This record gives sequence, C-alpha cells and structure tokens, in this order.
Amino acid sequence: MQKSIERIAGDSEGVSYEFSVFRFDGSDKAAPSAYLQAALHAGELPGVVAIDALMPMLGKAEAEGRIKGNITVVPQANPIGRAQYHFGEHQGRFHLGTRTNFNRGFPLLAAPDMMLLPDTTLGTADQRLKVRLLQLSIGHDIVLDLHCDDEGLAYLYVHTSLWPAMADCAAAMGVDAVMLWDEDPDGTFEGASIMPYQNVPADVACLDRRVATTVEYRGILDVDGALAGVDAEGLYRLLVGRGIIRDQALPAPGSFVGLVAPIENIEMMPAPRSGAILYDVKPGDRVAKGARLATIVHAPGEPDGRTEVLAPQAGLILTRRSRRIIRAGEDLLKLVGDRKSADARSGTLED
Repeated sequence: MQKSIERIAGDSEGVSYEFSVFRFDGSDKAAPSAYLQAALHAGELPGVVAIDALMPMLGKAEAEGRIKGNITVVPQANPIGRAQYHFGEHQGRFHLGTRTNFNRGFPLLAAPDMMLLPDTTLGTADQRLKVRLLQLSIGHDIVLDLHCDDEGLAYLYVHTSLWPAMADCAAAMGVDAVMLWDEDPDGTFEGASIMPYQNVPADVACLDRRVATTVEYRGILDVDGALAGVDAEGLYRLLVGRGIIRDQALPAPGSFVGLVAPIENIEMMPAPRSGAILYDVKPGDRVAKGARLATIVHAPGEPDGRTEVLAPQAGLILTRRSRRIIRAGEDLLKLVGDRKSADARSGTLED
C-alpha cells in the first residue's frame, strides 16, 4: 500500500487543505480497477468508518498477493467541508464561500479524457477539489461515492445504462433499494463518473462491466462499528465479485431482491406548514395511498394546530429527516411510489 497526501490551495494566502489517498497495486494489468471515496459531504461518516473497516481486509489481501486490479481509496474526500463550522455546528454539505453543494458542479466531460478537465488555477477551492477528485477517479472501472441520508435504508443511485448489469453489486453490498436515473443537469460526482462514457464507442465505454454509483449508507447517525463491518464486507464482496481481488473462499452473492424504481417515482413530500414533526412511518415501511405519514404541530395547544400529511400513492418509505423541526416547503421524507410521482423531480433529489 502506498499513501500520498493531496493538497488543495485555499482561497486566501496561507490557507490550504489536505486529504489522504491510499493505493494498492494490482498484479494483473488486464484486471479491472476501483476507486472508492467517502464523505464528499463531509459530515456523512458511515462510509468513512466502512472504509476504515475495509482497509485491514485490503491489507491482508495485498500481503497474500490476492489483489489483481489497482485500487485507489480516499477515506475523507472533502477537507474543505470537514473544516467548516458555524457557531459550533458542522457545515459539510455546502462550500460556505460559493454556497455550492460539494456534490454539485463537477465537470461533465464528453469523454474519459483528463485533458478535458477545466483549468481551476483562477477558480475557487471547492472547484479545485472537484477537479482533483475527478483526476483521481477517471479511468477506473468501478467508482463508488459513499454517502448517507438523514435517516434511511441503504440504497444506491444507478444510471439506467448500468442496470441491470450492476445488480450483482447491489446484491454484494446488501442494499435495500436501487434508484435509477437518466439525467444529471447539476453535475454530481456520480454523473461526472458515468457521463464521459455515454457517447464513446461501446468497446471504450464497456457499460456492461462499468460501475459508478452513489451509495447511501442509511442515516447520518448510523456511525456504528457493527454496521461499518457489514458495509466493509459488502464492499469487499463487490471487489471480489468484479475480479479486483481474488478470494476463492468467499461465496458468490445471491440475486438482488430489493426494490428497483426510477427516480421519478419518488415523492419528496414537502411540509405544508412549519413546526414539529410527528412521524407515523419509518424507513422500510410500506404504506397505502392515503395513509398518514406525519403530523406537523404548527400551533401547539390550539384546536386546529395540527396538519396531517397523507401518502399521495402506495409505496415504500426510503428516508426521513433526522431533525424534527421543519419549515414550510422543506421535504419531510422520500416515499418510493409504485408509479411516477405527480411532482417528479428530475436528476438528483436534494440541494
């Protein structure tokens, strides 16, 4: 294993940011390669501890000569967001200088060619970080971006061109659901990882063997040693199954039996009033059309101080908010409906 330190220049003199990169060299040049990163949204830590649990497994495989393909690992991909605090509260989702989501604004290249990346010499620190992460990841056959939601099931975002070829990966990782998408107008890291292969010859794209996904590891509070071990085992199974690591003792994963649905089926359920949330459902629950999902207490103690929120269609509760205070118009939860939402939102779901 080789460790290197990446440095990103800040937006003022005397300020810079660092993050670690670990590389494992494979023994077979024909084997696929993998890139794993976590905490692009710097406060989302389930993926960080999953990588921490995975590293000894990779080290053992390396010591035993079982790593066939190159592996690059970035356990904490966002040192800028990791350093952002406001009045004691961590702010790792948006760059405070540009107000841009750290998982938006990645360059969507026309081909997997690093020469097409923009020059960020005169850009901002978050732009420099995004370009550097793409430089590290472009060219890998497998690209995993590990995130988490507020409270939720484990699920993947997958481009439709990669499904159902990626079903083995979903099964290996043990996720509960897969959300399929087509368009990425905002430039997510996942979009920047797969879009360069959409308009190139099939023998270059190799979409049947390519993996690019945003992994949502449940909720932001699910930073737990046992869960980290389970997730690390899932990542390891994926690497074995896709031929990057050799491990004949590991049984092949079964078929994926979780929910698969287009992203347009998701109901985000904006809150009709501000106030306190009383949830009637939790992630993993199936609900019928018209079922009460939550009650907003907007005028406590008054006879008409509560407003109920009902399911617009039948479906599965994928996620809900971790905080119980909400403003009118903010999203309460993600319900994966059995049909397209009347308020379907294109692309990725949230700012």
